[in-house]
Amino acid sequence: MGIQIEKRERRAGRTRRRIRGFNVERLCVHRTPRHIYAQIVDATGGRVLAAASTLERELRASLKHGGNVEAAKLVGKRIAEKAVAAGIKRVAFDRSGFRYHGRVKALADAARENGLEF
Repeated sequence: MGIQIEKRERRAGRTRRRIRGFNVERLCVHRTPRHIYAQIVDATGGRVLAAASTLERELRASLKHGGNVEAAKLVGKRIAEKAVAAGIKRVAFDRSGFRYHGRVKALADAARENGLEF
């Protein structure tokens, strides 16, 4: 495993330990160069309540490339819609050690605009 991945996982662990004390569902984000993924995990961390990614058939049809800001905005909108449908309004944002800019920020902003609070 590379040093960059280890550093990111260490940052992610710090964030998750802090979020665990809030006792609220968390919106986890993971990004790769080609895709972006988001899922809402329950407060105990044992169950995924909603998930969205650029690999979904509906999103893939409307996207030319899954690794850009426009794709992240669509995933943010989609995860917010699924969360609201599941009765989830308030979440903690878990950026998984990724910097809060670019695609991660675009996903977060789109989720906020579509009904999630964090």
